[in-house]
Amino acid sequence: MTNRLNMVTTIGLALALFHALIAVAADAKPTKRPNVLIVLTDDQGYGDFSCHGNPILKTPNLDKLHDQSIRLTDFHVCPMCTPTRSQIMTGRDCLTTGAYVVCSGHDLLREGIPTMANVFAADMFADAGYRTGQFGKWHLGGNYPFRPQDRGFQESICFRGFGIVSSSDYWNNDGYNDWYFHNGRLQHYKGFCTDVWFNEAMKWMKSRAAQKEPFFVYLPTNAPHGPCWVPKKYSEPYCGKVKPEIADFFGMIANIDENMARLDVMLKESGLYDNTLLIFMTDNGGTYGVPIWNARMRGGKTQYYDGGHRVPCFIRWPAGGLRQPDNVDTLAECQDLLPTLIDLCDLRVPRGARFDGVSLAALLRGKPQPKLADRKLVVQYGIWEEYMGPTKWNCAVMWGKWRLFRGKALYNLAHDPGQKTDVAAKYPQIVKTLRDHYEAWWTRTEPLSREFPAIHLGSEHENCVYLGCEDWVAPNSAHQEEIRTGLNRSGPWHVLVEREGRYQVSLRRWPAEADTAITAGLPAFDGVLGHYPPGKALSIVKARLRVADLDQSMPVAATDKAATFVVRLPAGRTTLQTWFYGKNGAELCGAYCVYVTRLPN
Repeated sequence: MTNRLNMVTTIGLALALFHALIAVAADAKPTKRPNVLIVLTDDQGYGDFSCHGNPILKTPNLDKLHDQSIRLTDFHVCPMCTPTRSQIMTGRDCLTTGAYVVCSGHDLLREGIPTMANVFAADMFADAGYRTGQFGKWHLGGNYPFRPQDRGFQESICFRGFGIVSSSDYWNNDGYNDWYFHNGRLQHYKGFCTDVWFNEAMKWMKSRAAQKEPFFVYLPTNAPHGPCWVPKKYSEPYCGKVKPEIADFFGMIANIDENMARLDVMLKESGLYDNTLLIFMTDNGGTYGVPIWNARMRGGKTQYYDGGHRVPCFIRWPAGGLRQPDNVDTLAECQDLLPTLIDLCDLRVPRGARFDGVSLAALLRGKPQPKLADRKLVVQYGIWEEYMGPTKWNCAVMWGKWRLFRGKALYNLAHDPGQKTDVAAKYPQIVKTLRDHYEAWWTRTEPLSREFPAIHLGSEHENCVYLGCEDWVAPNSAHQEEIRTGLNRSGPWHVLVEREGRYQVSLRRWPAEADTAITAGLPAFDGVLGHYPPGKALSIVKARLRVADLDQSMPVAATDKAATFVVRLPAGRTTLQTWFYGKNGAELCGAYCVYVTRLPN
């Protein structure tokens, strides 16, 4: 009898231990850290996927990724690109990052804020540490200390400004056979821009795999942002079905879809597929595709209705022990990605870092996160008219399916996904709760939004410094076409002179690569894909520079390509502004392109 009891007891203990081991195994983190890859597309809305119901556009490879992924279906960003990018990189609300407006001096990510790349690059728990790479659109600063290589990326291929045709981009880039910056140095690349980003990213990932180095790759495409210039083979299937510009827009997405298939093949052939944590998302609401299909939402890019800031977020990690692919309808935001990756990849939190987002790791592992149910979030960024500071209540406040629009209109998306009926009068307590939340948020956030980050002059990390008119503290001056038309506008740059000394400041109307006189016009340009209009001649006779406490002018001859000043500048923060004048002192425009070089003493 005793032996039988002992046997039963032993079997019971063994079974208990077995079940305990299973439970521990289920909760255990993967022993090998994942590679991390974030693909971010530009201006592709929630409705611009066939898996989301688009009746015309076909995205078979993105649909496949959708089916393989955890889908965050109530996931939010800012309604415009730079603010979203700053939130992804820092885990913080954009009004606190310095980068909350597209251009106008507020698209620079404030110094001292750790980025996602900093977190991965600093991780030394893994045998070799993570390697970090960025390929595509950055748009968080084109000068030191704001460039990708200054913010934690060890490998970077990108362009300046918001995209192809931006005033700071290499002159006459049209998306095909263009010039981009490779770790800060200009290099020529063959092929369509999106293909270049994927080609270079995949080549770099394969090289990391060969070295057995884990990697973090940030792959933000500039497509399908306008202008919709794309090889015709991608847009032809949509010609005649939609307007020509929408056909080209859909063609840019078709090319992204094709590249996602190429990416999957590479991951499988390189043995990287299972242990690569892939996040696919877009940076704001819909644009060209909104008239075709907007997934039942109201609004689009720049707007505070859900159509402006609710975007897809697909998360796939086959070997990660995550929950099964499915829709997860929990309110979340792009600020959550960095805290989530820190948990999933077992990274260290940088000293002094703070996040406005929260980790969704438990949710992704299929565990309850009850605090998320009562979470309240604010979506606010800056439009061009708000470059001197954001406007209170120009926002959306979210709580579950409630949306408070600009502090007044209330919508319940559970019954009204198209945000057609304002129910504020019916639910005053909900309005008060959301307004109270915003008041507290605004009090701690607004002061930081008034600070302008400063571009460094005289640094050993960048000399000479290119100052483009996109970074004027002025209404947006972002397109090469505006330079060609002779836009009459000027504004100051916020700069920090690192070292006292002699500086050469060259004022140009056309960038150096255009190699054209200040007063001259330019012929129209036809690239492989795009077209630029002719540039207007201007009768400029005088150039003026104001920087620190200096204010100097010089004459401009008809053949001058630059008006070059040599000045002695004290160390410290200041502003720099320029003007070109015509006859009788008429102000014609600012110098759209300025080059500042610290000279030897």
